[in-house]
Amino acid sequence: MAKMSLEELRRLRGEKQQEMKKRDTDGKSMQVIVGMGTCGIAAGAKATLESFIQTLDEKGLAGDVIIRQTGCMGLCSNEPTVEVIVPDMPTVIYGKVDADVAKTIVEKHLIHKELLDKLILDRPSTDIIKN
Repeated sequence: MAKMSLEELRRLRGEKQQEMKKRDTDGKSMQVIVGMGTCGIAAGAKATLESFIQTLDEKGLAGDVIIRQTGCMGLCSNEPTVEVIVPDMPTVIYGKVDADVAKTIVEKHLIHKELLDKLILDRPSTDIIKN
């Protein structure tokens, strides 16, 4: 068995701590929930999920956003579907989210706090009704 130097051990520890931070849900208020039912997977939800993971890593947000998988959301004709939860914004479900759209959601919705109106399938009616 090859011996590792102290520097290699520290680097490995840092990498593993970052991986564990991604899985931890404490202190994270933003969520991306990808529909991974058979209909979603058939429509390309695996590539969508991978794109979210990669883009969040690239933007340095992997430790700040919970990425979850769920079953069918009941919107099969619009798969892949993704629910996005961000504090102080309405919870929305986006449809037809491919890998490129996933990158756009990270950039516009999660970072700049802008809704992508043309892709929204569903959102709570309280957001539509004005007092």
